This record gives sequence, C-alpha cells and structure tokens, in this order.
Amino acid sequence: MITATNTLKEKYEAFKLENPKKRIRDAAKDMNVSEAELLYTGIGRTVTLLQHPFEELLKKIGTLGHVMALTRNEYCVNERKGVYENVSFSPHAGLVLGADIDLRLFMSQWIFGFAVNENERKSFQFFDARGVAMHKIYLTEKSNVEAYDKLVIEFSNADQSNFAVTTEPLSTKPAELADSDIDVDTFQAAWNGMQDSHEFFGILRKHKLSRTQALRLAPEGRSKEVDLERFRKAMDACAKKQVPIMVFTGNTGCIQIHTGNINKIVNMDTWFNVMDPEFNLHLRVDAVASVWHVVKPSTDGDVNSLELFDANGEMIVQIFGKRKPGIPELETWRTILSEALNR
Repeated sequence: MITATNTLKEKYEAFKLENPKKRIRDAAKDMNVSEAELLYTGIGRTVTLLQHPFEELLKKIGTLGHVMALTRNEYCVNERKGVYENVSFSPHAGLVLGADIDLRLFMSQWIFGFAVNENERKSFQFFDARGVAMHKIYLTEKSNVEAYDKLVIEFSNADQSNFAVTTEPLSTKPAELADSDIDVDTFQAAWNGMQDSHEFFGILRKHKLSRTQALRLAPEGRSKEVDLERFRKAMDACAKKQVPIMVFTGNTGCIQIHTGNINKIVNMDTWFNVMDPEFNLHLRVDAVASVWHVVKPSTDGDVNSLELFDANGEMIVQIFGKRKPGIPELETWRTILSEALNR
C-alpha cells in the first residue's frame, strides 16, 4: 500500500506541476484514480486518517463554531456557511438541523474520513468506499482552530495505513420498465392522493418507476418539462424579488439544503453560480439534460419544485420555495414559477 501510495504521490506531484490550477477532483479523474486516493498521498504530512464512528465526530463539529459545509454530486456543488446544530442519528439517517446548515446524512456510505491541512486551510473530508467525496467541512476565519486540533487528535486512526478503496464495479441501475408495464392509473391516483411530498419516494418504489419516468407519466397538471432558460428566469426573479428558496443538492451519502434568499448570480462559461457571502452554488448547466416543474399535493396545499436531471436521469439539484410543514407554500414562489415558466 505504501509503495503504491508513494508511486501515486510522485505522479500526482508531477501532475500538479503541469496543471497547477486543476482541482483535486478533476486531477483524480484525469489520472484515473479516486479523489480519496490522491488525498491519501499526503498522509503523515497534510493528511490524517480518521477513525470511526464518524457520528461521534459529527456530534462535536458544533464546537468549531462557524464553518463551511460542502456537499456535491457530479454536476452541482452546494457550499453553506454556518454552525452545525441539532445533530442526531437514527438507524435510518443522520440529521443536522441548524438555522444555516441543514443536512440529511446516510452514514453507511461514509467509509473514509480525513483531517486535511492544505496551506493552513483546514478541513474534515469524508468519502465512500470508492473514494468519492460525500461531505466536507472547512474551517473559516471565524472557526475555533483549537477545537479542530483537539478533534483531529481524538479521532486520529491508530493505524494510518488502514486505507484502500474498493475496486468492485458499481452495481448497475435496473432498466426502466416499459411504460406499458406500469399501472399508470393506480400510480397517478397515488400521486394525487399524497398528503406529504416525502411519500413520493415510496410511490416510486412501489410502482418500480425511475424518477424521470414518473414525471413523464404524472397526472395531468402535476409535471411539465421546461427548458433551462426558464430555470434561469425563475432564479433571476428570486434574486431580484428576494423570494427565499430551498436548494437541495445531494449524493448517496448526504443531502445539503440551503434555505434563504439568493442574491448574486454569476453565469460563467458552462457554470451557473450563486456567489453570496454565506452560500455558494455551482451548477454545470451543460450537464443538465432535462428540467421539470413538479407539483405534489400535501395537507398544506400544492408544493411546487424545479428539478434538474442529468442524461442518466440522476437528479442534479432541486429547488423549492421556502416552506415548513404546517405552513402553505409561499405565494410569491408560485407567482415566480407561473411567470417564468408560462411566458
């Protein structure tokens, strides 16, 4: 392992000299290794391997104070600053329910953890069995560095060589059933009968539907495919009119939710960006294969969202108007969608 790591380290150092501006995730892709493997080349210098249970570490992240939480998938990065508050775990999932940092954690995917010090930019970074990043926590200028250092010591793995990513092939997604094999009437009745939008996942499973297939077969008025420009118009209107939204970005190990206003929108090459002091979003628009306006019923009235998917039908990002259970959706959000999507 160490010999292989040393060889990769030499290759990575040479790569960085030739590509000084390339981020580690992109370097890993170019070098045909995982991000975690590249990170591990710094073990004993800039990187410390952490020990489980990561749940216990996460319960203490609040001692760091103000930090930046980062969750991403292949085409979207969600960065939110704040404090980790109200951290809890159940057999199903972990929750972070702070005023600013709002997370759903699926800890079975969190296999490797590292403390990283890149030129005094300190962080905790967590990866799945294949070395794909699940979640990262970066210190800010307001963070408690002493508390961070204590956690690194407390959760340092006694065996710093205990690291190897799996090379098992990813399980393939089951093929979609033919539309003709779906009991569409029963599915549509279940959609129209929802009392909580969270029931949607169970309905998909019961009817063996992929999400995009469900959107195609939705009841009348419940989903509509729109073009990307409509999404841009809606986001511009939210910024201009200061209508608070909820931005969901996730992967197999974590879903991160920003709730609040967006302000500074910057379009740059193939990226749609929100560049606010406490919240950044980076979306690869060239990877967006479809945009859907989705309407789900609930006991509080209809809930409207914009959902963006890649070419494989994987969700990239999901946008709602700011809402809480028991409180109807914002009329200002509905107005923005009506104006942006129908003109």
